Order: sequence, then structure tokens, then C-alpha cells
Amino acid sequence: VQLQASGGGLVQAGGSLRLSCAASGRAISTYAMGWFRQAPGKDREFVAGIIRSIDTTYYADSVKGRFTISRDNAKNTVYLQMNSLKLEDTAVYYCAVDSRSIVVRTPDYWGQGTLVTVSS
Repeated sequence: VQLQASGGGLVQAGGSLRLSCAASGRAISTYAMGWFRQAPGKDREFVAGIIRSIDTTYYADSVKGRFTISRDNAKNTVYLQMNSLKLEDTAVYYCAVDSRSIVVRTPDYWGQGTLVTVSS
């Protein structure tokens, strides 16, 4: 599976961005998928996930109520809608696939990352 993330950029605090992750090679409906992020000087952390086949979503507490993960199987693309962005959301965002589980636990495929910078 190849993943291509896009949609990052510079946004003011309180603003919105939508990230996209286009997949090729396999249908994404067969996979658990997720978004992770890595802020400068910090470890990569889980942000949001979508369960294989049934599309139930789940989120890190830090983004719950502000971010929404979704997928469009016809476009083979996963999205992350980010609203009410905060300074602490600044990070490189990665989409990921876990082909071995119904939820994203230990991804085995990663996109290249897209930078989100939130300014005051």
C-alpha cells in the first residue's frame, strides 16, 4: 500500500484544515487506518483512527470534539478534518495503515507526512 498525504499548511489558531491521504495498491476499506502526528522534539502520537470495514472512529483525548476522521472508499482516500486548531496541534501529520488488526495498533504502512503549523 502506498499512501500520499496532503493538505497541511499554515493556519491561525481557531482555524480549520482538512488533510487527505490517498491510498494506492489496495482498497482502504479493507484496512484499519489512522492519523498520527509528531511535534518538534516529541514522540509520534496517535491522533485518530477508523476501524476496518465498519468505519467506527476513535480519537485521542486531545483532539476529541475538534477533529474528524473519515474515508471515501470510492476515492480510496482518508481525511482528517481539523477544526478549532490550537498552537499545540502544530506537527507533522502522518496517515498510516495497520494491515494486521481491525484497529490501528502498530502501523506497517506510513505516508510521507504533511506539516501543519498553527500560528497565534
